[in-house]
Amino acid sequence: MDNQQKHPQNADQEDLQGAQPIEEDESSESTDSPTKKRFSDSLLRNPLLPQISMYVVTFMVVILAVWGIGSMIVNTTMASHEPPPVPTPTAISLPSGVPTPVFSSDGHTGGVMRQSQIHITPATQIETRYEVTKYVVEPGDTIFGIAEKFGLKPETVLWSNRYIIGDTPDGLSIGVELNILPVDGVYHKWSEGEGLNGVSSFYGVTPDTIINYPGNNLDPDAVGDFANPRIEPGTMLVVPGGQRPAVAWIVPRDAPASGSSHLGPGACGGILYGDVGTGSFTWPTNNTWLSGYDYTPPVHNGLDFGGDFGHPIYAADTGVVVYSGWSDRGYGNLIVVDHDRGWQTFYAHLMDGTMVPCGSNVRKGQVIAAMGSTGMSTGPHLHFEIRLNGFPVNPWQFLN
Repeated sequence: MDNQQKHPQNADQEDLQGAQPIEEDESSESTDSPTKKRFSDSLLRNPLLPQISMYVVTFMVVILAVWGIGSMIVNTTMASHEPPPVPTPTAISLPSGVPTPVFSSDGHTGGVMRQSQIHITPATQIETRYEVTKYVVEPGDTIFGIAEKFGLKPETVLWSNRYIIGDTPDGLSIGVELNILPVDGVYHKWSEGEGLNGVSSFYGVTPDTIINYPGNNLDPDAVGDFANPRIEPGTMLVVPGGQRPAVAWIVPRDAPASGSSHLGPGACGGILYGDVGTGSFTWPTNNTWLSGYDYTPPVHNGLDFGGDFGHPIYAADTGVVVYSGWSDRGYGNLIVVDHDRGWQTFYAHLMDGTMVPCGSNVRKGQVIAAMGSTGMSTGPHLHFEIRLNGFPVNPWQFLN
């Protein structure tokens, strides 16, 4: 009987103990959402998940902080390099119809714009020269080189020294003092009986060009009549922009030695007869290449053929020798062959002791001398000219 009474009691206690969890579950289900319940279950199943979430949040905070600090630095740097504002100039209106340049900024995406660097020379530093200066010829000088030194045309150097070296550039010699004009033109020595109209017309300028040039120091009132001006004979006058016509000088067969005395002591006199040329010209050397200057008259009236000492020099056509010897005009040892009918050929810088003598009749292609480097020469070569009635012509048009 005790056992029967006891059993219900134990049963009641067990029921009470089992009912408590059930009440807690019902209470939990009534207060928590299904999402929270699932999250709780996940935490129970994966205890590392909270730690991972904490790391992710921390990392994102660090990234945001770095980005914010970097933006502040960049904005500050860019602001410090901004150029100061420049006031906009007041626009100037132009008359209608005036063309203006078109400027474009296409293709410019940034960068530093370089400003123009303008250097202004003070007026006191600009030298205007009106006086004629002097220059002494040095070894290796040429008309071309001297002209380049002083910013002049080669013709100006030649025309301003015709009273010193003649009308040929081969008149240069070491130690000669040349006139250097301040401008391109001609240097003229006034002679008694000349008139300004005639002199200016000869050089292709007007009388006022000569009168008004400051370096000539001429007073128009003192000069007076242009046809009979009061200019002291021997006065040297600069003719700005003037040009000299080519000067003909030949060594004709029937002229005395004085006819070519300006060339030097090698002039031949008393030659009345001789062989006549064929009318065509052959190469005067075996080499047909140039070692120096080309034909550029009046500064260089011939061709400079290259070669070596002792190379044979041939007569370009049949004729008679009217000059054989030393020339004072820079040619050195020179031979001139007259071919009749106004044709002559010049062979310069020849080797000593190799030239055929005066009056020799030579045939086309005959050896008449050997190549050298005498006179105004810086190395072995042949200076060759063809002249017609005293005027130089272009050898390239006749050699065959």
